[in-house]
Amino acid sequence: MEHYRSWSDLNRRLRDGLCPELRDRVAFFLTRYHAVHNAYGRAAIRVDGRELAAFSWTETYRQDRELSDLYQAEDVSWEEAEERLRPQWNERGVYSETDFLRAALEFRSLSIQDALRSENGVVRILAILDRRVGKRTLARLRAEGAYDACPEWVRQFYRLRLSCCGLAADGPA
Repeated sequence: MEHYRSWSDLNRRLRDGLCPELRDRVAFFLTRYHAVHNAYGRAAIRVDGRELAAFSWTETYRQDRELSDLYQAEDVSWEEAEERLRPQWNERGVYSETDFLRAALEFRSLSIQDALRSENGVVRILAILDRRVGKRTLARLRAEGAYDACPEWVRQFYRLRLSCCGLAADGPA
């Protein structure tokens, strides 16, 4: 994983990149529990004080269990098992705080166009909330149905961005 200086610096950069309409409404949260094995933690994306997406170390254990079960049952490599399970995790929004952190760092290294097309739901959320995405791009994405195939936990951020910019999620472009 790419190194970052501190969570406060990364958090500031994510907040500074938010569109003006959402800057005071969206907050990013990350903490580490140093007493827990491997210092696992928790992350979340909050809107108006409500967690709309949460990423927890408990998901790491669930993912490891699912990987182990598939690895043992079908005699596949660990990497192949993860590749096969990743789409299910994406659909359910099953991510650990480390996955959130990786996605935030990946987002910072991508162009906004690549981030909007990313397979990673967290990267797509960060992209749709970004100030570099204007009304014309939002209208184009809506007309293309770019977020229609995304899981509900991702689409809620898409609808939020459309509504705060005065664009109905299902209206004409």
